[in-house]
Amino acid sequence: MSEKLIRVGTTYIPVTNVELSSEWYVNKLGAELCYKDEDKAILNVANQSIFLVKSNRDQSSNFYDIHGNERFSLTFEVNGLNALEDIHRDFKENGLRVGEIEDRGHAGRNFVFYDLDGNKFDVWSELSPAFKEKYLFSKK
Repeated sequence: MSEKLIRVGTTYIPVTNVELSSEWYVNKLGAELCYKDEDKAILNVANQSIFLVKSNRDQSSNFYDIHGNERFSLTFEVNGLNALEDIHRDFKENGLRVGEIEDRGHAGRNFVFYDLDGNKFDVWSELSPAFKEKYLFSKK
């Protein structure tokens, strides 16, 4: 096989109310709404296409690891610890359900947050080296 996967194009997230959830993502995360109908909304969030798909209640993108810990399926990256602290404070001030900033034993720090349907997401204070190099980010 000579072709390789190049990037993740779209992430699908289950939601119970497309209208409310798309407004939440736009207003709370700064997402750009690209399309919406009664069954789905297409958003641009952090340079990625996110589909909010109308689903039944009690579904989420979360899963449980072998130790019974609820896990997230998506980590957002920010450029440094100051950026992480700023967005953490902003999320709390805007009423998002957020966890504390954590040291998980690897480079950088993280925290989790949840959307209206309980989908759990992670934020990490480190941009991937390839992304930083390609887009010429400097460490702040």
